[in-house]
Amino acid sequence: MPILTHDVRDLSLSETGLRRIAWAARDMPVLRAIRERFAKERPLDGQRVTACLHVTTETANLLATLKDGGAEVAVCASNPLSTQDDVAAALASMGIGAYCIKGEDQDTYYKHINQALDIRPTITMDDGADTVGVIHSERRELIPDIIAGTEETTTGVIRLKAMAKDGVLAYPIVAINDADTKHMFDNRYGTGQSTLDGILRATNVLLAGKTLVVAGYGWCGKGVAMRARGMGASVIVTEIDPIKAIEALMDGFRVMPMDAAAPIGDVFITVTGCKDVIVGRHFEAMKDGALVANSGHFNVEIDIPALERLGTKSVAREFVGEYTFQNGKRVYLLGEGRLINLAAAEGHPASVMDMSFANQALCAEWLVKNHGSLGKEVVRVPIEIDRQVATLKLASMGAKIDELTPEQAKYLESWQEGT
Repeated sequence: MPILTHDVRDLSLSETGLRRIAWAARDMPVLRAIRERFAKERPLDGQRVTACLHVTTETANLLATLKDGGAEVAVCASNPLSTQDDVAAALASMGIGAYCIKGEDQDTYYKHINQALDIRPTITMDDGADTVGVIHSERRELIPDIIAGTEETTTGVIRLKAMAKDGVLAYPIVAINDADTKHMFDNRYGTGQSTLDGILRATNVLLAGKTLVVAGYGWCGKGVAMRARGMGASVIVTEIDPIKAIEALMDGFRVMPMDAAAPIGDVFITVTGCKDVIVGRHFEAMKDGALVANSGHFNVEIDIPALERLGTKSVAREFVGEYTFQNGKRVYLLGEGRLINLAAAEGHPASVMDMSFANQALCAEWLVKNHGSLGKEVVRVPIEIDRQVATLKLASMGAKIDELTPEQAKYLESWQEGT
């Protein structure tokens, strides 16, 4: 197949990448069914998609689905450490423009975003809204061609809603993250498992018997806390939202401010989407040997400059930075404070990404048909798409559910019938 312009680490890795992409496809039956239909119907003919996503085996299956649906596709990484180099090489060999190298510096990261935008997209797909940010600040000449976009993450949706509120968002964007079949499963089960997977691969630490502090009790935090308790850790949750804090407390976790948790915790994981969640005074209060990791989209959740001022850095092992303080205490920062599940592991399991990326593909199709009726705002995934994804996933798992009888449907829609 023809190879589009690309910037990947090593094209010779493509064979390995293709094998791994095929392995992930085994656990993505919903997306596979959509891909088969797309190949026949070509609903994306004439569209150009720039995707700024984590370049993993699961993402590759989404991009292949879009391509089979008729779109020209280019991809760049949504995080400097989230690219799987063999997958990037495989995508290039499949005729998808791939601009992504694991460990790329900040300048290369933004160069790759601009290269992926050079196809003049009609649809953008983001994981963190960096592409949208570049378009609105540096590449405004692209806006007339863009009909709509999608956004995968909580962090990105927050940024985009702020843009829409300020009246600067130039085209409609579907909040994929807000679909129930995304955040209730991808964020909870995907982040919950893959975050701990990344920490274990980076450190080989035993979690049983450790005190693990989870900053944030949204869907990602719930998943991390649940999985950590299942592995024998004693879990503390920190929160700013009183409702989420009560939920964590009633789920059986200790709840306290980070100032109180800092001297107690052995392992710290941030999943808030906010900045400065762990700062200098927290590092100073931590135990010798404390492990600090982030699973939120950006590494600003951890005040890394403060840690660098407090300690002298050395490399303890791959993805583990050791900071030695003047008193001899050591604090370990995992994966440079970036998404630990992708920096040190492979990200979410394919079976959960199946639903997230099914939403992406179906929403791309929906946007082609409906973009003209949408305003310049962040919109929710249509409920019919959300339910379609859930229905397909249930069928793929061999599960069946009840259906309302006509009498039940009438009862639920009426007010006349009471006790």
